[in-house]
Formats: sequence, C-alpha cells, structure tokens
Amino acid sequence: MTAVRMTAVRMTTFHSGRRLVSVAGLVGGLLWATVACGTESSSGSGSAQVGSAEPATSSPSGTTWQEPDSYVYTLKSSEGERSLIGTFRVTVRDGKVAEAVGLDANSRRVVRQLPGEVPTIGELLDELEQARRDDADTAEAEYAPDGHPERISLDWDENTVDDEALYVISAYAPAGG
Repeated sequence: MTAVRMTAVRMTTFHSGRRLVSVAGLVGGLLWATVACGTESSSGSGSAQVGSAEPATSSPSGTTWQEPDSYVYTLKSSEGERSLIGTFRVTVRDGKVAEAVGLDANSRRVVRQLPGEVPTIGELLDELEQARRDDADTAEAEYAPDGHPERISLDWDENTVDDEALYVISAYAPAGG
C-alpha cells in the first residue's frame, strides 16, 4: 500500500474576465488523479464494494473507511448562522439517525424542533463533497487512523459572513465495537 501525505490547501478563487479559475481545485484534482492512479486497491473489508449502498472515503493516509449501517458518535457543530448548532450524541441504525440527544441548550432545541436536521457521518461527508463540487473557499477534513472523519471545516465564500460550518466528530464507535 502506498502511503500518501496530503496537506490541507486553502482554496482561493480568482475571477479572470468571465472565467472562474480555482487554482487549488485544479491542483487538488491533479494530485488526486496522480495518487489515484498510483494507489493499489484493497479487497479487504474496509474497501468499497461494487454495488455497495454505503460510500467509502479515504483519509490522506490512504486508509479507506466505509460508513457502517449502525454506529454511535458525538457531533459538535459550530460556526455560521445555521440551525444545526450544538453538541449531539447520535445513534445511527440501518443507515439512518435513530436517536439524537442534545448535550447542550442549543442542541436540545434542535432535537426538539428539527430532529431531522441531525446528520449521519455519511451525510456530513456528502456535504463536504458538495462544497468541493461547488468550489467552496474551504472544504477540508481531518481523518482518524481508521479513516473516519474527525473534523470537517466548510466555508463557501470567505467574504461572506456566517456561511461557515465546523463539524467535530468524536467518540465514534461502530455498533458492537
């Protein structure tokens, strides 16, 4: 297995006439393509299976993580003007949030008023990928040694106030583990 060390890159967008050029996005895409071509795929339990409903993600260390059907984790969601603010203990069963417990005043309000807003880790990764597709100024993640994300930082436009999102994932444990 090839070990790859990646450094977070702040994405900066430049306007050139009518063209929008994302230097970091271009460089990141080229790096990704180069790494993807040179990386061996594994047939172990952590790799994505063809036809699998669950997406697999890779950490910069090359560890592949596939979201299990059932797990628990603690989510601290902060920054920006959004409804999902606070610290939550989340239980996921069969790929869906089965229970979310608010651990502070903000999160208790969210759980009471907007229970469907509490995401699975897979949904957080989907948001990260969408931010990358939308050329957000910041769309970064830090990963645990097993490959699951521990921190996701998003900022769609650095010149816009309160459009940021920061997700810190802790106490992650697959069901039965």
